[in-house]
This record gives sequence, C-alpha cells and structure tokens, in this order.
Amino acid sequence: MTRVLVVEDDPQLVRALVINLRARRYEADAAPDGVTGLRLAAAHRPDVVILDLGLPDMDGATVIEALRGWTRLPILVLSARDASAEKVAALDAGADDYITKPFSMDELLARLRAAVRRKEVAPPESGTAVVETDAFSVDLMAKKAAKGGQDVRLTPTEWHLLEILVTHPGRLVGQQQLLREVWGAYSSRKTNYLRVYMAQLRRKLEADPSRPRHLITEPGMGYRFEP
Repeated sequence: MTRVLVVEDDPQLVRALVINLRARRYEADAAPDGVTGLRLAAAHRPDVVILDLGLPDMDGATVIEALRGWTRLPILVLSARDASAEKVAALDAGADDYITKPFSMDELLARLRAAVRRKEVAPPESGTAVVETDAFSVDLMAKKAAKGGQDVRLTPTEWHLLEILVTHPGRLVGQQQLLREVWGAYSSRKTNYLRVYMAQLRRKLEADPSRPRHLITEPGMGYRFEP
C-alpha cells in the first residue's frame, strides 16, 4: 500500500486530505510543521510527500532541501503562493509538482497517482542500459545520471522526463505525450512545466545550458534527445 505523508498546518485541510487518501486505499500520515514532517519522513519512509510551503516553523523550501539530502521520493507542493518565482524556487529546491490552493481534490489525486507511477516506472528491458554523450551519461538500470564522472542529483520528475527522452534518441517526443506520461492527464495545458524542467535538466547536464547539444527544443512541438 502506498504511504503518503501530508505536511500541512491547516487541520481542516489535513482532515479532508487524510479522509480522501484513506478512502482510496492510501496509508496517510500527517505532520503540522516542518520538524515533525522531517521526523516522520525519516521514521516511516513514505512513498510520496504532500507539502505546504507556509509552515509555522520553517519554510517549505527548507523542508524540500532537507528531504533531498537523503531521498528522491516525489514531493508535491500544495500552496496558496501562486507567484511564478515561488513555484520556480520550490521546483529548484527539488519539488516534483506544484498545486495552487484552492484546488480540486480530483486533480490532486491525479497528480498523486502520476507521482507514484513515476516512482515505480521500470527501465526498459531491452536496448542500451547506459547512454553516453560527450557531456553526460545516463544509466537506465541504476537510474543515475553523471557529468564529468560525478553523479548528478535528479528529482524523480527530472529523471522520468530524461528517461523518456534518452530512450527515444533522435525522435521528437511531443509536448502532450510528455505531459501525460510525466504529470498525468490533468496537465495537458501546463507546458510551462516542461520549460522549467527542461531548463533544470540542461543546467545540470549540458556543458553549455544556454546552447544545448543533447536536450533540444522543437518550438511548439516538443523535445528531442540527440546523443
């Protein structure tokens, strides 16, 4: 059974989330602040974290950074902060998705299912297990990327996006296909997600992120991996 940790200080929202999660056969734990959330994450090892940014004891971005110090579990941010800078900061800290309050419970659950699928996705059974470029390498079996001989830390969402692209070398992968596979059916219009995550992958992997050689944008259509 999938275990979800909700880190949120609004008791009414926590109650609604826990009831909906348990009704759909998720295990659900809740924490009212960042310190408790980090303690429960270490003790219970959840499969997914749903995290509010406006916690009473610390900023949610600090919680994300602390979690990313030891785990790649999916982190879904749930916040009333809707400014682009806030979203980018949370994603840069290591969040995998950002849902703005008020939100639809159906959409949240769809995003949660997509996060679980990304976490559980298996590498291809056939083909090359290690993809090499002149800037970075991708080990599909170990689910690792390296640049200059050093491991590169990727979030589950970054990894899933990269995995789809490198397993289709030279082929255009459309925006809608990527959105469906990585974020789920409710994200068909969120092409800004792709721009943000592709920029992060280029920053982490390309030799010159401003002039990428391997992670290529096809304007208005999608993205292509060139080995």
